[in-house]
Amino acid sequence: MTDEQIFDPKGLIREAFAIEGISAPECRSIFLDWALGLPPGREVRAEVRPLIVHYAPRAPADHPMLDTLRAALEEPATPKRRGGRAGRF
Repeated sequence: MTDEQIFDPKGLIREAFAIEGISAPECRSIFLDWALGLPPGREVRAEVRPLIVHYAPRAPADHPMLDTLRAALEEPATPKRRGGRAGRF
């Protein structure tokens, strides 16, 4: 079994890189499908790192799927609670 088959068993990420002119929203949708297909207990960030290592050398630096994968490694923003009247609307 190759690394690609282990980290991208359905080939979703590979196909995203193969689609000419793919947009960022399409990449996010494909990524979400890939992430939802992970087996229970597998952490998305841990699974994304090998994808970047595998695909980044072959892809253009500005490919939207690379941007999507890199964004998946970022810490989510801490939600800010809005109190008072603004918090009720």
